[in-house]
Amino acid sequence: MAWKILIIDDESDIRSSLSGILEDEGYITLEAEDGEKGLGLLKEEQVDLVFLDIWMPKIDGLEVLRQIRLSQNSVPVVMISGHGNIETAVKAIKEGATDFIEKPLSLDKVLSVSSKIFELNNLKRENQILRSRLNSQTVQEITGESLVMQELKAQIARVAPTDAWVLITGENGTGKEIVAQSIHAQSKRAGNTLVALNCAAIPEELIESELFGHEKGAFTGADSAKIGKFELAHQGTLFLDEIGDMSLKTQAKILRILQEKSFERVGGNKSFKVDVRVIAATNKNLEEAIEKGSFRQDLYYRLRVFPLTLPPLRKRSGDIPLLIDEFIYQLSQEHGFTPLSFTPETLEMLEAYPWFGNVRELKNFVERMLILYPGQLVDINKIPSEYLIGNSNLKSTELNNPIKSEYGLNKFEELQISEGTEEDFKSARNAFEIRFLTRKLKEYNGNVAKLAEAIGLERSYLYRKLRSHNIQVD
Repeated sequence: MAWKILIIDDESDIRSSLSGILEDEGYITLEAEDGEKGLGLLKEEQVDLVFLDIWMPKIDGLEVLRQIRLSQNSVPVVMISGHGNIETAVKAIKEGATDFIEKPLSLDKVLSVSSKIFELNNLKRENQILRSRLNSQTVQEITGESLVMQELKAQIARVAPTDAWVLITGENGTGKEIVAQSIHAQSKRAGNTLVALNCAAIPEELIESELFGHEKGAFTGADSAKIGKFELAHQGTLFLDEIGDMSLKTQAKILRILQEKSFERVGGNKSFKVDVRVIAATNKNLEEAIEKGSFRQDLYYRLRVFPLTLPPLRKRSGDIPLLIDEFIYQLSQEHGFTPLSFTPETLEMLEAYPWFGNVRELKNFVERMLILYPGQLVDINKIPSEYLIGNSNLKSTELNNPIKSEYGLNKFEELQISEGTEEDFKSARNAFEIRFLTRKLKEYNGNVAKLAEAIGLERSYLYRKLRSHNIQVD
């Protein structure tokens, strides 16, 4: 989408210069030589940004700004001031201007201001969508009547209205991001931005630029200045997912920002003050990481003001029928699927399955069933074989079913293997994971990315799991 920018200035060379700079970057520009014509264009056109000169004939820039705001137009306005007009420009900021630039115009400054405003515009649009989704879905998404979930929701309700930093721990797929969204939505900062960054998904050499932004020329490829996540989250919430994957070098910089509440962009020396609430999440045991020297103890205690631990789905299996109902409704609404239902015996079997991918895996399973059996009553015979392994609730008729599974065994033989050869839960789980992952990897021709998506696991977590079981990837 091309952003549309209105330039209101009585000097034709200023208008021409600004238009040339902006159009070279792909923006659409409109021009007005005075405030009256500018206000007229604002009534006719959907404009994304206004550059407005302070001193103009007929109506000066401050009066144009007031009329824009009186008309309930929230379009960002950047004032253009001469060297002697700084006090007036500051007054304009107080009256609702977004920023100001000085004459003579600097190409870098014009592009930097425009880029920052449009990044914030994008973020605001995303947050409007997010808040709408939060209002309609998040309360239902944190679903569960089990005691552990009731306590979790009570803790969220207690911490959300405060400004306390929160550390969320839990396995992959347990809903850490949803909890972070819920905390933000119930907080005093809900009207401002929620900015999320998955620390594990960003290469080490780029993560500082993502967090703190960078100045033009800070490194090869930095063709323009960029604002980082901390700056975008000012007066809002910053969600740092997979914080345990962050390097010690970056951890030290994060700690300094949290202590001093200021930072510098990469390649710059200007200090930016920042007011953010930090919510961090990890699937790692950070106390073990501290002992190994891979995570800073001081950062751990700085983040762990209010710890929240999300239970794995196998620890709240009684919530599975509620989650299934929610996902059937949600996915049917989003994708137009015809809702289905499960027999009581099938639900019992699904409650017994360990769901190592947690809520994410369950949601993927429900979507798969909606695609395969729209509008049908799903019994055990329709369930993929991997969800039958280790289940002790199958009826005798189903246990004696001679139909061979994908392992080449019937269901009862699989049951004997899963229940009779391991001495404890950990051994049984490891044996299951090895069989399951080996078979699924073969099914997806060694494509780890597709396999991770199919079974509801993060790719980085799946790679670690494959390595831990010495499963070779071609």
